[in-house]
Amino acid sequence: MTIGAEGRIDLGEHGIDADGRVHVHPSTSVLYTHTLRRNEGRLAEGGPLVVDTGRHTGRSPKDKFLVREPGSEDRVWWGTVNQELSEEQFEGLRDKVTSFLEHQDLYVIDSFAGADPAHRLGVRLITYSPWHALFAKTLFIEPTDEELEDFEPGALILHAPVVEAEPEEDGTRSSTFVVLHLSRSEIVIGGTFYAGEIKKSIFTLMNDRLPLEGVLPMHCSANVGEEDDVAIFFGLSGTGKTTLSADPSRHLIGDDEHGWSDQGVFNFEGGCYAKCIHLAEASEPQIYRALRFGSILENVVVDPATRRPNDRFVSYRSLSSCIRSRLSIAPIFRLPCRESAGTCIWIHNRQEPLPAFSSGVILRCKYPAGTWPNTGAPRSSLVSCWWHGGSLPSVVV
Repeated sequence: MTIGAEGRIDLGEHGIDADGRVHVHPSTSVLYTHTLRRNEGRLAEGGPLVVDTGRHTGRSPKDKFLVREPGSEDRVWWGTVNQELSEEQFEGLRDKVTSFLEHQDLYVIDSFAGADPAHRLGVRLITYSPWHALFAKTLFIEPTDEELEDFEPGALILHAPVVEAEPEEDGTRSSTFVVLHLSRSEIVIGGTFYAGEIKKSIFTLMNDRLPLEGVLPMHCSANVGEEDDVAIFFGLSGTGKTTLSADPSRHLIGDDEHGWSDQGVFNFEGGCYAKCIHLAEASEPQIYRALRFGSILENVVVDPATRRPNDRFVSYRSLSSCIRSRLSIAPIFRLPCRESAGTCIWIHNRQEPLPAFSSGVILRCKYPAGTWPNTGAPRSSLVSCWWHGGSLPSVVV
């Protein structure tokens, strides 16, 4: 049994015999204090925490793997996107991560993915990094005190950015690894400090689970009007989903990941994670005003004297690689799952419009390059639209 500042928890069930301090459900203030004390972040004017993600300033899709095992292999479209790793290789990487974590002071964050209680997933993050713990605490849905008393994690993230893989031994492409075991709902992350890997790994789990429950998982932003009319905006990162959904005349449901059930559209998250390069209060007031205590700025230039972010929120890693600074926004715009009335889907694409789709249709489309490094020119892609029974609401493009 390990004892933290905020409670008790037994990490033995996760294969961790911790000999350091375990901080269970730490407050935002504690996580700020520990990050600053360890010189792993800086406090900016107005309250945001500014951090550096090192060589990885975006996700590493070529270093992401799914474990090929009997419980889930028939559900996975294996290939260059869904790369496979054996169970033995997964256990080897898991052992590396847990062996490292056992000798660190740890932070345990329990939260939910999914605003609809009927389809939410209990998420437990175990990390040695206080600012990554803050990221999870801010981005996912924070349980109430009563919910924490009976909390049972449905997914486990073992997070150790400093631990690196050995490709020849571990079967990875590089020293970076993000590996998901779908049947066990376990994720191990190493070799990258980029916090977005935490968020997107949970989205992958939800993509696997929700269709089996009759829910469509979507990479989109969404907002709702006064008459419960929901608008959904699809698009790659950097194509404007957050900006378009942050309409001052409508209520923001979420900016990136949602589910569409028979009961309505619901956010997976409790916060937002938006690019903030060239951010200005005049053009994006909701995002700008969310930069306060509890939010995180990744890779943003801060004036050393005033501690104010650069007036155009320029990233010191964006000169030639098109990396964009990102932030996590406190969950002030979250709405619960709502009944959808007159749902409209708008496909955001800078190259050409897409036709309306329905169950079983495959679309050929061109996507903009987005803002990730080394993505190159727009390229044709196949998008599969499928559904487990029933029909989707009317689609308007």
